Amino acid sequence: FGNAEVFGNAAVFGNAEVYDNAKVHGDTKVHGDAKVYDNAAVFENAEVSENAEVYEYARVYDHAEVYGYAKVYDNAAVFENAEVYGYAEIYDNAKVYENAEIFGGAEVYDDAEVYGNAKVYGDTKVHGDAKVYGDTKVHGDAKVHGDANVCDNAEVCLW
Repeated sequence: FGNAEVFGNAAVFGNAEVYDNAKVHGDTKVHGDAKVYDNAAVFENAEVSENAEVYEYARVYDHAEVYGYAKVYDNAAVFENAEVYGYAEIYDNAKVYENAEIFGGAEVYDDAEVYGNAKVYGDTKVHGDAKVYGDTKVHGDAKVHGDANVCDNAEVCLW
């Protein structure tokens, strides 16, 4: 729809939609009821499925996966082998990469980065210039923000 582009070996199937100025290419798969729109780009071997949405200027690439009801938007990027799922949201210049997993109702935003083997889940919020990495787990209602660095084997939890 619109000026959207799907090319290369990219596959869009099921009830999935790619529209506006979105670009889907490479060996990417967009399926289920997933939506990619606005100026978003999904490429290389990435997958967007179920009811997930990627929009505005967001990018999902490499072998990253976005699924469930997850949303990636603004100028956010999810790449390498990262997974974003459940009702998680990644936005406002945030980056999720390497083998990181964001799920549940977690939010990563405002220039924050989550990477390594980190897991962020529950109703956690990671924002500001915060970085969560290594084998870290941040969950419950925890909030990590500002210039905070949570790393190594740390676990941060607030119930």
